[in-house]
Amino acid sequence: MITKYLETIRAQDGELFHLNYHQKRLDSSIGNSNIILEELLKPPKTGLYRCRVVYSRAVFEVNYYPYAKRSIKRLKLVDNDRLEYSKKYFNRDAINALFLQKEECDDIIIVKNALITDTSIANLAFKYKKEWLTPKTPLLYGTTRARLIDENRIREEDISVGDLKHFSAIALMNAMIDFDIIQNKNLREVIC
Repeated sequence: MITKYLETIRAQDGELFHLNYHQKRLDSSIGNSNIILEELLKPPKTGLYRCRVVYSRAVFEVNYYPYAKRSIKRLKLVDNDRLEYSKKYFNRDAINALFLQKEECDDIIIVKNALITDTSIANLAFKYKKEWLTPKTPLLYGTTRARLIDENRIREEDISVGDLKHFSAIALMNAMIDFDIIQNKNLREVIC
């Protein structure tokens, strides 16, 4: 069976955002290939779109979907020590199954080996005093996360469930929302 991978790229008014980070992850996923994203992607000239690239060594498929941001205000902690998502795989069945455990919340925070990792769709950052910390061992080393680390806007740290009480804010990060702080003065109301 061929392993397929996925890239989600922000496309707005004909521009593709942070393409170098997506190209780097694509190259890391399948090794040397003839896939050069900049040459193959032709985004719509107006509007905000989620560019969805499905690929392997033998497959390359691109679709553009109008984007509407999902409202995420509450997150449920869900444990799974066996989940493996070190590459952005096309098959998300295991993550989707965990997402079904969200109950009345909007999304989940996946806890693996007692450490905070990611939500079902985004990397995380937590505000501690005046700095933002991101889990050192996320499920997926996302492109926005990598860029913000390179820009010294966030710093990696092991974060346990017990550490959550020390943070004043939480933010989600992915290619579509960039760095999105959940607006709530009380972090305890965000984690359900």
